[in-house]
Amino acid sequence: MGKCDGRCTLLVICSLQLVAALQRQVFDFLGYQWAPILANFLHIMAVILGMFGTVQFRFRYLIFYAVWLVLWVGWNSFIICFYLEVGNLSQERDFLMTFNTSLHRSWWMEHGPGCLVTPVQDSRIAPDDHHVITVSGCLLDYQYIEVLSSAIQILLALFGFVYACYVSKVFQDDEDSFDFIGGFDSYGYQPPQKSSHLQLQPLYTAG
Repeated sequence: MGKCDGRCTLLVICSLQLVAALQRQVFDFLGYQWAPILANFLHIMAVILGMFGTVQFRFRYLIFYAVWLVLWVGWNSFIICFYLEVGNLSQERDFLMTFNTSLHRSWWMEHGPGCLVTPVQDSRIAPDDHHVITVSGCLLDYQYIEVLSSAIQILLALFGFVYACYVSKVFQDDEDSFDFIGGFDSYGYQPPQKSSHLQLQPLYTAG
């Protein structure tokens, strides 16, 4: 019963992770943030692999899923520090999110709740292929929306890591107990063997 409860809980966590990652992937595509797009894709693949390992009782897949969640927590921690500009991190460094292929902008910068976007015409600081805007009136700034999204990812990853370790431990214990019982039975049971010494009886025939 405990094994079933752990597997079901892990499947629910993986499902929530999958929904959250797909939602995040859509908004990162809209913002042309290529580094998060790549990370989200790898995360989706790892979550699907974790779900497959849970359903099919694959111990190694769950270990891979748990290891990836550690990396995923690190990545989302970096995202939080990036948007809060902790230390030397700055949002002005576009190459961190877009590999220096386009102007870095979170989709929520212009489309956040209550945001009013005003373009700045003929700005000298704008490159030829970009425009400068001013955003005002936002109920929640875009950086805090990104931070909240990463915090949710970290929370789900922590729960997923704990349950992945628990379920993989249960799978491993089941495999060990199965091998022990099979080995014990193979030595405890001996099939009957035919005797090689046969008693010869005289045979009489009518002459």
